[in-house]
Amino acid sequence: MPSTMTRIAVLVPDPAETAYPELWPKVLARLQRALDDVGIEMVPTPWTAHVDDATKLHEYARVLPLLAWGYHHDHSRWLRACDTWLRGGVAMANPARVLAWNSDKRYLLELAARGIAIAPTICSDDITRDVIEHAFAETGADELIVKPAVSGGAWKTQRLKRGDAVEPSSGMTMLIQPYLPTIESEGETSLLYFGGRLSHAVNKRPPIGEFRVQEQFGGLYRVLPEPPAGALALAEQVLAAINEPLLYARIDMVPDADGQWLLMEAELIEPDFYLGVDPAQGDGFAQALCRDIRKAKKGESPMCHGR
Repeated sequence: MPSTMTRIAVLVPDPAETAYPELWPKVLARLQRALDDVGIEMVPTPWTAHVDDATKLHEYARVLPLLAWGYHHDHSRWLRACDTWLRGGVAMANPARVLAWNSDKRYLLELAARGIAIAPTICSDDITRDVIEHAFAETGADELIVKPAVSGGAWKTQRLKRGDAVEPSSGMTMLIQPYLPTIESEGETSLLYFGGRLSHAVNKRPPIGEFRVQEQFGGLYRVLPEPPAGALALAEQVLAAINEPLLYARIDMVPDADGQWLLMEAELIEPDFYLGVDPAQGDGFAQALCRDIRKAKKGESPMCHGR
């Protein structure tokens, strides 16, 4: 480990959140191991400590929101924080404007307007029986996925069959999409990019009887020797459509019944990098972060996709 360490801040959950205190330190330790050999020290600080005053964040070479879990529970405060960081000129990676934009899944509709293939998506501020019946008729699907536009970790995500009881909701924007059975047969494929360069590809499958692929629901992960050509093409298209200087990105995709790859999410805030199955054990992330910090010290523009 180098004798002189470059300090960066990692935003962690609000201390008032009761679901995360035992988990995030373990993830931080795994991230830190990837950075030990390049002389970077990660300093945890709650994102909620910097909502209205970014002064202390200027002490760090970079500020990464990689563990800012739970921001969706207070989205208005998250947006206020992003604005504070943007106006304060904080060295955020990814940029604060991206962190605000990416925190509302309606960004998928913006990307669709730029030519990105996504599942048919309906937005509604009220979930009622009539709204769900209309969505079944509109999509022709046998099952639907209903999830909040602002969420994380499959929070409040429902899977509905025709005739299922509907849990009404109002005042929360929801996305309604057809359920894709290929999530069970083919799984979800994630491509990890660091500094615009592909690092690794991971296939995630839900356990039998489940549709969610997150680890807490028993998702099974395996690294792919090579990403499927269609998934790679879509991921590159997504990054080009976003057109922002991204230190990291995880592009989640699923093929439909016809084999067309569809974007499920572009994770640009606090994605799991799946370093546990990364053959390079996070070296791609470490090198991208080093390049970014070096460029900033030389007064150059930050890295962009494709460089």
